[in-house]
Amino acid sequence: MKNDDRSLIHLAGLSESEAQARLAAEGPNELPQTERRTPLRIVLEVLREPMFALLIGGGAIYLLLGDVKEALILLVFAMLSIVITVVQESRTERVLDALRNLASPRALVIRDGVRKRIAGRDVVRGDLILLTEGDRVPADALLLEARDLQTDESLLTGESVPVGKRVSPHAARTMPAPGGEDSPYVYSGSLVVRGSGTAEILATGANSQMGRIGQLLHGLAPEPPRLQTETRNLVRLAAMGGGAISLVVMVLYGLFRGGWLEALLAGITIGMSMLPEEFPVVLTVFMAMGAWRISRARVLTRRSTAIEALGSATVLCTDKTGTLTENRMSVVELRTGDGAWRSGDPGPAKQSFQQLVAYGVLASAPEAFDPMERALHALSNDLSGQEGHSPPSDARLVKAYGLRPELLAVTQIWTSTDGEPMIVAAKGAPEAIGRLCRRSKSESAELEAAVESMAADGMRVLAVAQAEHAGAELPDTPADFAFRLLGLVGFADPLRASVPAAVQQCQAAGIRIVMITGDYPATAVAIARQAGIAANEAVTGEMIDRQDATALVPRVRSATIFARIVPEQKLRIVEALKADGQIVAMTGDGVNDAPSLKAAHIGIAMGGRGTDVAREASSIVLLDDDFGSIVTAIRLGRRIYDNLRKAMSFIVAVHVPIAGLALLPLLLGLPIIFSPIHIAFLELVIDPVCSLVFEAETEEEDVMRRPPRSPTARLLPLPLMAWGALQGALVFGMAGAMFIFASRNGMPDDEVRALTFVALIAGIFSLILVNRSFSSSLRLALLRPNLALLSILLGVCVILGLCLSVPALRELFRFGALHLDDLGIAIASAVLILFALELLKPYWRTKLTGRRFQLGDETR
Repeated sequence: MKNDDRSLIHLAGLSESEAQARLAAEGPNELPQTERRTPLRIVLEVLREPMFALLIGGGAIYLLLGDVKEALILLVFAMLSIVITVVQESRTERVLDALRNLASPRALVIRDGVRKRIAGRDVVRGDLILLTEGDRVPADALLLEARDLQTDESLLTGESVPVGKRVSPHAARTMPAPGGEDSPYVYSGSLVVRGSGTAEILATGANSQMGRIGQLLHGLAPEPPRLQTETRNLVRLAAMGGGAISLVVMVLYGLFRGGWLEALLAGITIGMSMLPEEFPVVLTVFMAMGAWRISRARVLTRRSTAIEALGSATVLCTDKTGTLTENRMSVVELRTGDGAWRSGDPGPAKQSFQQLVAYGVLASAPEAFDPMERALHALSNDLSGQEGHSPPSDARLVKAYGLRPELLAVTQIWTSTDGEPMIVAAKGAPEAIGRLCRRSKSESAELEAAVESMAADGMRVLAVAQAEHAGAELPDTPADFAFRLLGLVGFADPLRASVPAAVQQCQAAGIRIVMITGDYPATAVAIARQAGIAANEAVTGEMIDRQDATALVPRVRSATIFARIVPEQKLRIVEALKADGQIVAMTGDGVNDAPSLKAAHIGIAMGGRGTDVAREASSIVLLDDDFGSIVTAIRLGRRIYDNLRKAMSFIVAVHVPIAGLALLPLLLGLPIIFSPIHIAFLELVIDPVCSLVFEAETEEEDVMRRPPRSPTARLLPLPLMAWGALQGALVFGMAGAMFIFASRNGMPDDEVRALTFVALIAGIFSLILVNRSFSSSLRLALLRPNLALLSILLGVCVILGLCLSVPALRELFRFGALHLDDLGIAIASAVLILFALELLKPYWRTKLTGRRFQLGDETR
């Protein structure tokens, strides 16, 4: 047994039988977990969705009507969408399981007077635990003994630096909120970065501070899926319209043509063409494929509602520690009598800088856990090979003076075999090192000014001193050494390299960045400025507590920095932003972030270092913990929504000429154009174009240069619906005029049908090209690559060519043989429609709104 552990002999701890009894009564030391979803359960959940129910129901209707081909097409789309969704959801579950099952902390406890290491989940209330550097605290506990103990509580508080711990004989046995120096409490999930100690477990599992934060999540309901509700309304409206058109067709046919059986068949045919199955197909495929595309950017989508909300996010609330920063300390500045060296400058070649680093390492633990000591070791390794970077190779640590309340400094004494005087190195709080160096008032004032200057830049500052000692006897206190101040070392949690560019892109897209952190205001403001976030002052948690919910709304409207914030205050900030009409995205990784992650419209958790509670509360998980991935996700979210609107506009446009050409012959007494096989052929074109071609379209050029869309904007607003109807009307006018002209001039019925059908297909191609982009030129729309579009266009051309040239297929479709000039006229007419629509596109925007209206968006 080590000498510093002899005082623990009298601590027997719980008996094994008592520990097992408490484990059975109070449950394991872990947070409640939702039941893992199996693939079968995911399938059942998907099948209960109204959109999928409509797809399956539509297929059943087609079967009852006897149209097996159309039923199979619809059911295949439904099954494909289900498969994609199940694969994505199962992948999500597997990733979350892997993250949850990362090595859980084990605990060294004393039971029956014997030390034993057990799984963290088996720790119970009343257990005595031994803590040393590198240990993860398994549960909330009260310190009984502590030796220079420091813990990193950033997962719970957001503070970027460790906090010191002290034993308090009169401490209450109820756990207060974490945070602050010299507390006698340690908390579940925190990391011991320095020293050692003994503690008694006071709370486990859901009763711990981490568990209590988790309990806040149960009262927070997720945002309802607006797209599904809106699409359901569109489907209902389209179904009513299709039913009305079918009824009109049947009545007109029966009145003017006679034969009500034929009238019923004609009504069924047009009803099949107008059944709005494309809307749910498009929504389900876009959401599933969108989640897949976002996952390729190392972003895991756990809820489809996040995809629809990404494009309308107006505020991005971000934690500082571990989100904007790397969650690791590094040396960013050295100050000596020779000047200053900053991170990013050429290596500190001056001897004074090298000596400062060398003695900083000598005053640190050889195997460091403290973040600042590890940073000193890292800088020393970077200077490897330069004189003065490290202690002599044969140096041996002979004594260490630890931190004490009256002297916040660490002093270590090293000796070597060459008989030289012992090396004495000290580091600690600048005022403590200043006292050890016996600085004069003027020198102390100069030191204080330098420290304040570095602290204003968000640095944690330590001073380093050096002394020598001859003789075997060592003094009882470091104050007896003749120290000389070597300089100051500034530490900071460095900003992630991708953050400034990501912040700039968000701001260009009209998204306000708000930092919410548990760290100190000066540190938060300094990091915000480095990231490019406009910040002059920080709103503190104390200020928030002084304001009620109503008064807080105008305060959060302009503030960009919130510092010294606890979880409840973070949740209040998110709720105030939502009350102000903002669409809130929230990032975080700690347990303290979980309630606000769930309350936000878009909760974004860090997958690598994030806690289980944060990941379970979020709707999006960043697998690579890269803040820049958030911008990628927002960009993809806007692209998905844009393309969804393009598909919806195309659906409106393409059904206008189909319905018009179905009604026109009845009104004019001309031969019927469409039969069920023609409708099936059209659906073979329309369905994959809606769900695959438009989904694969690349983003608009201004996708990240326009403001977020209004959260109340409709998926298919009236201007966009009118634009689609106008497109369809022009195609109908072209095909209808060709149909009437050919019929009135003696062309055989079969040739008229073939000519009109080819003109309609060519017109549909024009509609596809027009809707590929809301703002780009026709040249870009033609040249922009889209493999799905190219494949479908080539396939349709080949099949249509076979139907026109192969006698058996011509007879099946009741087509007549067409001459090249007939085909040329049909294609040329469609090209004219294409150019006309492209010329109308900017005019239509201006005419509707009096400004440059984005057909793909409705901005604030």
